[in-house]
Amino acid sequence: MSRRKDQEKVMSDTPTGQIGTREAEKGSTTLKKEVRDLGSSSVKVVLVNGEDVDLVWDECESLIDMALKHSEGELISRDVYDNLIDNTMQLWIAMEHGETIAAMITQVISYPRKRVLRVITLSGKDGSGLDKWYMFLDMIEGFALRTGCSALEAWTRKGMVRKLKDWKHSYMVITKDLKQRIQ
Repeated sequence: MSRRKDQEKVMSDTPTGQIGTREAEKGSTTLKKEVRDLGSSSVKVVLVNGEDVDLVWDECESLIDMALKHSEGELISRDVYDNLIDNTMQLWIAMEHGETIAAMITQVISYPRKRVLRVITLSGKDGSGLDKWYMFLDMIEGFALRTGCSALEAWTRKGMVRKLKDWKHSYMVITKDLKQRIQ
């Protein structure tokens, strides 16, 4: 059976057409389902269980690669995949009429004094990744709160900062490449 057929089977086998997700709660792992459908909108956002990543990976990998083009080479999509399978990152997909139209990767980060949900990548097929996600932000915030996070964070480009009106621009991350010094 093809991955697309497998995805359709998983989607149709659940009462609300959602893919399950594992969520750690107080040291144990329980099956939790996350989906949000905002009435008139035909877009649904789904948090994909690590065990189900293979069912949607073919549709998501190119979206993740598109977002990673803007990184400093910290990750490639295979690294993301491995972390998704290990449940150390989360894959959120936006679907419209049964088609994956956007993908977002998040990761819970534990600092010594606080825990945050970091947005690692966000992209959409038509280049409007954030536009598809913004109405679902309360769902993502709810996930962050349930996993013990007190904030969301994202390392982002300037254009995205302007769109995130209710986010605080805390600081900038700057980089300097040292590859030439290693040789």
